Amino acid sequence: MSIAQIAGQPKAKRILQHALRTGKVSHAYLFSGPAGSGRMKMAEAFAKALFCTEGGGDACGRCLACRKFEHGNQPDLHRVEPDGNSIKIEQIRELQRELAYRNTGSERKIYIVTKTESMTLQAANSLLKFLEEPQTPVVAILLAENVQAVLPTIRSRTQWIPFTPLAPQQMLQTLVDEGAPPLLASAAVHLANGLDACREIIQQNGFAETRNVVIQLGKDSLTRFTAAMMSAQQHIFKTDLGEQPQLLLSLLVLWYKDMIHFQAGRQDAIVFRDQLEWVGKHAFERSADGWVRCIEHTLETGKRIRAHVSPQLAFEQLFIRIQEG
Repeated sequence: MSIAQIAGQPKAKRILQHALRTGKVSHAYLFSGPAGSGRMKMAEAFAKALFCTEGGGDACGRCLACRKFEHGNQPDLHRVEPDGNSIKIEQIRELQRELAYRNTGSERKIYIVTKTESMTLQAANSLLKFLEEPQTPVVAILLAENVQAVLPTIRSRTQWIPFTPLAPQQMLQTLVDEGAPPLLASAAVHLANGLDACREIIQQNGFAETRNVVIQLGKDSLTRFTAAMMSAQQHIFKTDLGEQPQLLLSLLVLWYKDMIHFQAGRQDAIVFRDQLEWVGKHAFERSADGWVRCIEHTLETGKRIRAHVSPQLAFEQLFIRIQEG
């Protein structure tokens, strides 16, 4: 994957591609932003472009260096990940030993450190010494969710590249372009942070079935308490779907939100688009405040289940509260 192919992050792309085009590549970068914002993919794409022998503002994808990178055969790329809950000083020392060896043919060596904020103080200080005396052909790419959690002295010796959360519409378009079913993708982008998490949800066995069950529960919960309980009993508590009550509840929240979106004329924001006709017929049966109460009841049910209340009991009480308004 090239820098240009990564979804979103126009500012990060602009900074990195300018460095590549002008040859003004920093000795160290700090990619910070929320999980799912594409920091790792951007780090890999940037590293690939740095190894590329064709030059320019991105990897060509054709040269030997690009092909080696794509096949995982680039010996001058090093990765450091937490050993358990933290990155330890021994890992940084090992990295320094690796980088002390001569290059194997490429112009530079690159190392990517994930979860930089998890470094122990000793590891951070060891890395700091390395950053203070950079070896010209070495480029560091440090990844962190929270830039403020990184040692200030390390931050001051890197070029900060901020990453922002991807907008749901951006993620939706990317997922659909990849071949994901649009209806499932539409739900996933409202349930997860980042493309990878969305892909995991879509690929779950039974996600499509879960969505269908939620549609039925959403309809029955408004007018047919007994039917709602029978549906829950048959399709949730007697099946594997009962193992994911929080996913069911999260989808149910989106169902009630769709009623508010329809009332407000925001049909483009509706998640259950295949149910637009039904939503249109019933959205005005309650006020916006009434739908908000449905959402609040659903969120409270999730809290009760996390507090070890029986899911079956919690759902029964939810449907009673929904019926009462």
